Amino acid sequence: MRWMRLGDLSRPDAEMGSVDAALSDFGSIVDAYQNRLYGFVRRILKDDEEALDVTQEVFVRAFRNLKRFDGRCSLKAWLFRIAHNLCVDRARRRRVRFAEEQLECGEDEQHASLVSDDRWNPESVMLTNELLTVVDRAVERLSPKLKAVLILHDREEMAYEEIAQVLELPLGTVKSRLFAAREQVAGAVRSYLQEER
Repeated sequence: MRWMRLGDLSRPDAEMGSVDAALSDFGSIVDAYQNRLYGFVRRILKDDEEALDVTQEVFVRAFRNLKRFDGRCSLKAWLFRIAHNLCVDRARRRRVRFAEEQLECGEDEQHASLVSDDRWNPESVMLTNELLTVVDRAVERLSPKLKAVLILHDREEMAYEEIAQVLELPLGTVKSRLFAAREQVAGAVRSYLQEER
């Protein structure tokens, strides 16, 4: 995986000295947040290449708009807000492309994707791995609004207030969405465990 290095953008001419310093400072921001942002975006989009593109786009947009950053929220919250907005945009484009592809596909092609993968053998998987799979699938089925809150809180370990800043939501909405997301995931786990009996 190749991360963008903002220092590579600098030119050696004399008037670029202050720009080089700014790029160096911004490079430290990239170094500090790129892995966490990439992990967040990858969990939302479930595509490594697309997550890499979106993560780099986060930093490009942040750099272009650094003068607009007013400090009302933390730098971390601002970067995650940019990432979340880009993920929402990508998800919308995916749905449009998927709908167009479905219109173009014939009946056989649509049903071919429903055939089970022969490599999947539930009997050979330990219960712990099965539960993790159930949880991952339940998280995947969450609406984007619930999924974003759950991932930011449980995997990125952000506080409620920080999530409210990132998603530009009232604190109560963050808490209710997190509760709803956890209830849906817990419901999927309960259903799985009842089936296993």
